[in-house]
Amino acid sequence: MAGTAEERPIGTGESLTVRERGAPRSRRALAAGSVGNFIEWYEFGVYGYFATIIAARFFTPEGGGEVEALVRTYASFALAFFFRPLGAVLFGRLGDRIGRRPVLVLVIVLMTVATTLIGVLPTYAQIGALAPWLLTFLRILQGLSAGGEFGGAVSVMTEFAPPGRRGLYGAWQSFTVALGLLAGAGVAALLATALSEEQVGDWGWRMPFLLTLPLGLGALWLRLRLEETPAFREEGARPAPPAGAVARTVALGAARVMGWAAAGYTFLVVLPSYLQSTLNASFQQALVATVLANLGFAAVILPAGLLSDLAGRHAVMLTGALLVVVLAVPLLNLLQDPGTSEAAKGAAVFGAGAVVGLMAGPGPAMLAELFPTTVRYTGLGLAYSLSNAVFSGCAGLIITETVRRTQNVDIPAYYAAATCAVSALALVKAPARKAG
Repeated sequence: MAGTAEERPIGTGESLTVRERGAPRSRRALAAGSVGNFIEWYEFGVYGYFATIIAARFFTPEGGGEVEALVRTYASFALAFFFRPLGAVLFGRLGDRIGRRPVLVLVIVLMTVATTLIGVLPTYAQIGALAPWLLTFLRILQGLSAGGEFGGAVSVMTEFAPPGRRGLYGAWQSFTVALGLLAGAGVAALLATALSEEQVGDWGWRMPFLLTLPLGLGALWLRLRLEETPAFREEGARPAPPAGAVARTVALGAARVMGWAAAGYTFLVVLPSYLQSTLNASFQQALVATVLANLGFAAVILPAGLLSDLAGRHAVMLTGALLVVVLAVPLLNLLQDPGTSEAAKGAAVFGAGAVVGLMAGPGPAMLAELFPTTVRYTGLGLAYSLSNAVFSGCAGLIITETVRRTQNVDIPAYYAAATCAVSALALVKAPARKAG
């Protein structure tokens, strides 16, 4: 990376040139990169928020149990994540060879079509065992497209970023994740308020998925107007670093973001189903808690990204990881205690989201700075998607099944704390330097 980057573990360095990076280009890059992330996480949030309804409609044959159906729903959720690394490699290699722009256009089309089709799928009661298979197939397509989304979007944002602002520009990726999750929660809460429980279960749950179509068309328009990044035009033809060096850096990057992945999904997506199935909260109460957690997450991301431009990526991310290690169990115990006031519970979930935001803000720029231009799309996308496949995609499945088997309601906190402890170790592996 350039001399202002935190580290250069592979490659010979590069110049993210300042010329051609006017404000209009930078803003277009932010918009075009952010909109795909918004759609992706809006849908993944909606799927998580409606997990119990989807379980009943697609994974509960006559005589099946509710917990068993929820586990199967999360298994489908996890499967989509395990196709993310494949998508990261497939689309990443294309993006590193032919450019970021054409691949991001292809990715948004695939994502929009797959998500919209979920909204019109027949249920188990209508077509039997074919229903969960069709849903799973569409989840696979979403996983492939999501795998290609992150690497390209972050490459575009950071490669167009002004000098000394890669942390802030990369943070917009995470910020639009928060906006997408909040939008999903908001739509779900609106439906739960405006419709009866029976109407939501019958057809209301389809509306958030169908809303993806106009969103996707708007994203496509933005990406068709996007220019190729200056860094790719200048350095895309350079030889790639050795595969072994890339693999080691991918592993390091994945370890550094695993806590972000696991704690983020535990507190921001899995929380509604956990509150309903384990703490007997209502659907509306669970959604309010999720909205507060995501508000805390969103509020911290951009300041954390900006702070990382001044103090370093490692310092900010390490602070977030250590706070999760220390606070995860006490925060969850506050939610479990029936004597805790609603205000205190709200503050707890808001704080849980905020500490995840400390990791999510600098995370994209940190990953981008690990890789040179020639493998950046593939490398950062693969590191992120591998971590998410294992520690986000499996979060709901691991937590739900482990709580069911052990009857230990503290499992979500242990899961988040353990993964953040590993990330903390990975973040201190190399000394941090002031970012640029």
